[in-house]
Amino acid sequence: MGYDRTVRVHADFARTVAAARQALAAQGFGVLTEIDMAATLKAKRGREMEDYLILGVCNPQLAERALDADRGIGLLLPCNVVIRAEGSKTVVQALDPATMVTLTGLDTLVSVANEATHGLDSALAQLAKDLNG
Repeated sequence: MGYDRTVRVHADFARTVAAARQALAAQGFGVLTEIDMAATLKAKRGREMEDYLILGVCNPQLAERALDADRGIGLLLPCNVVIRAEGSKTVVQALDPATMVTLTGLDTLVSVANEATHGLDSALAQLAKDLNG
């Protein structure tokens, strides 16, 4: 089983980041955290790398349901979305919400994972449509 949902788009990094934020927001996901890995590795390790951003996104209604099912699920929240440069394309990846069910074995999380998957897949599809023309 894979652990990601991925699209590749024909747009630069900055445009993809802005479009990803909009597509995620349209599906009820807000950005709670942001980690610029390229800047972090440059500052802390002196290492150059491609643009690489990790967004911690959350749909509050789904997060509440997941937490009601298992308080420990916070270890897997928020959903991480990675946006990274890859040659002339930009890759957008989201952690597959089914991973929550696989790791916990809790059937009560299936509906939450399914709804989160639908929302993330819809956001990724919109992003691909908008940026790949």
